[in-house]
Amino acid sequence: MDMLHISDLHKRFGDREVLRGLNLSVPEHSIYGFIGKNGSGKTTTMKTVLGLLKGDSGKITVNGERVVYGQTATNRLIGYLPDVPEFYSFMTASEFLRFCGEITGMKRKESETRIEELLSLVGLGCEPHRIKGFSRGMKQRLGIAQALLNRPKLLICDEPTSALDPVGRKEILDILLAVREQTTVLFSTHVLSDVERICTDVAFLKDGVTDMQGRLSEIKTKYRGKDYRLETETDSELRLITQAFPHVTIGEGNRATFCESDYTVSDVLHFVADRGIGILKIERLEPTLEDLFMEVTGR
Repeated sequence: MDMLHISDLHKRFGDREVLRGLNLSVPEHSIYGFIGKNGSGKTTTMKTVLGLLKGDSGKITVNGERVVYGQTATNRLIGYLPDVPEFYSFMTASEFLRFCGEITGMKRKESETRIEELLSLVGLGCEPHRIKGFSRGMKQRLGIAQALLNRPKLLICDEPTSALDPVGRKEILDILLAVREQTTVLFSTHVLSDVERICTDVAFLKDGVTDMQGRLSEIKTKYRGKDYRLETETDSELRLITQAFPHVTIGEGNRATFCESDYTVSDVLHFVADRGIGILKIERLEPTLEDLFMEVTGR
């Protein structure tokens, strides 16, 4: 079942059409990477899903319920983390979450149990200081805790790791991985290594439409090329191979690549076996997300 489904969504700001018939299907319990350059329409899409913007045309459903602008009943199913979350800086983390629980009508006992659980999840359970002293990473983690407070079916994060150092990025990604069993995660980003690390599904946004989307593993298989990389034990063994197969490209160390259109894998392996050359590794190269992104964006 799709937790989020967007069909033929259009949105224009003045004479600029930001979304031009966007289609998106986010499976339940997936971690979905929404990839695009800055200004490609990622935030506009998310705000439309939240009912904060009105689409010019198209249809959005969350868990099978239609999103209607100005009547945001579907938001009870959604947790949202903006790229720069705001807090009452004079509060502690637990005080802020308790306040959020009160304004959303949570019962006190349920709220206290959930707050303790979430602060432990995001690594703020023993944090006594007020939010004004929090780092950017700590605020992002608190923002995720707040977004998860009401046990949403869909967690939307807008550039959750932007401007974080490597440690902060890892902490946020680890949390998103941990909550996958509880909720579906959709996060927008242009940090491709983050997507490679945790996402099950992806969509590439270009010029207001999704140019490529689906299971990450299936997309990589579909666009897999015919290049192979091999690694030998010694330089001299690699030289033997390159002398016999002049179109092989030498890389770093004792590595080289070749294309199946130049030489078949069986030809190379027969040559290696006949001469007793020690092969440490031979593998078919999969396209990286950067390769796919460049293909989509045409750069």
